[in-house]
Amino acid sequence: MADQKRELFDGLIRIHVLLHAVHEPIFGLAMMKELEHHGYHIGPGTLYPLLHGLERAGLLRSAFDRVQGRRRRLYRITPAGKRALEKARAKVDELHHELHEKHPRRLTSDQGPDEI
Repeated sequence: MADQKRELFDGLIRIHVLLHAVHEPIFGLAMMKELEHHGYHIGPGTLYPLLHGLERAGLLRSAFDRVQGRRRRLYRITPAGKRALEKARAKVDELHHELHEKHPRRLTSDQGPDEI
């Protein structure tokens, strides 16, 4: 069940990562704590592959930096990541609206399948 739940929320987690990366460089531990704050309990074995996947997709880029004397990989959003985040924002807004409708649009009707 945990894998099914995580799979359901993977897209939301990715959007959340991009949302924070658009405002400031992010790093793994801080992102895990931020996600935990929102009820996503994921460990490094899940988060780092997700970050690497976003980087391979061209949505983030990373580089090592010195932070308080420690070497840390920081992830920054790319222009493609910003565009993807804006598209995701529109889709999330649309979904949010539909989630809160009393009567969402019907998928079936009295018409034939070619007329829907």
